[in-house]
Amino acid sequence: MTERPIRPAREFALLGLLALLWGSTYFFLKIAVAEIPPVTVVAARVSIAALFLLAVLRLRGERLPTDAGTWRRLFLLSMLNSTIAWTLLAWGQQHIDSSLASVLNSTSPIFVFIFTLFISRHEPTNAIRFLGACLGLVGVVLIVGTEAFAGLGRQVAGQVAAIMGAMLYAGAAIYGRCFRQLSAPVTAAGTMLCASACLVPLSLVLDAPWRLAPSLPALLAVAMLAVFCTGVAVMIYFRLVQTIGSLGAASQAYLRAVVGVLLGTVLLGEHLPLVVLAGAVTAIAGVVLINLPARRMREEVALSPAAVPKGQRTR
Repeated sequence: MTERPIRPAREFALLGLLALLWGSTYFFLKIAVAEIPPVTVVAARVSIAALFLLAVLRLRGERLPTDAGTWRRLFLLSMLNSTIAWTLLAWGQQHIDSSLASVLNSTSPIFVFIFTLFISRHEPTNAIRFLGACLGLVGVVLIVGTEAFAGLGRQVAGQVAAIMGAMLYAGAAIYGRCFRQLSAPVTAAGTMLCASACLVPLSLVLDAPWRLAPSLPALLAVAMLAVFCTGVAVMIYFRLVQTIGSLGAASQAYLRAVVGVLLGTVLLGEHLPLVVLAGAVTAIAGVVLINLPARRMREEVALSPAAVPKGQRTR
């Protein structure tokens, strides 16, 4: 099957949409966890997202893989990209300030660059991309504020958890390249099903969700988290991993901070300080530098030739 040519403008638009979807996660999550325990929120999020993605596959006429080997790899990907990473980040944010957590969570592109340079070598790593990764992180720091580092060195366990979550995200962005012969919806559905298999039983044991009586706003927040911030978002994410690469897809971490600034300014009429504006411009410049090689990106050899069963439908 012939691959469609990469259109940089379309991929950048999808990158911005992904940042918008994942950037709004914190808003809906705040509403949901006020009435529903965090483990149950995440379990509902991934299980509803899995059902949504199965419906997408049905509409597209696609099927899930049937061999055990692919499912083992999807399970590992789900651990890296959702189950363990989300748990670490959620736990870490309970012990450190949200501003510091935002900065630490935004380090995943740096880790993608390091892992790619020294371990996987699956896509270009050059000075321009490294400069872009550094500029993006500087932009996030300017947006959040340098006072975020006031708590650095205290509550070390929470900080380590946040950084480990970012490292797992980086690993998922690289490992996701192994699934290039699976369509993005198939990869997304498989990982959400695996995450559901882990988190739903945990929710039943820890939270007894049948005893909960959440309000309509809390339920709607969970639905938004599941369908848009998870189902739609992970489809876009796994597409971008294949089209603009691991580092390019991870660069949305920098745009999330920019999205927060824009939403606050446009929707809430918040004042936009000059330093925050400078941070937004710096973060965007970093993302552009990271993704310059995407214009020349071509199909590369998959990290694992056995990643997909023979005959699996391609995108």
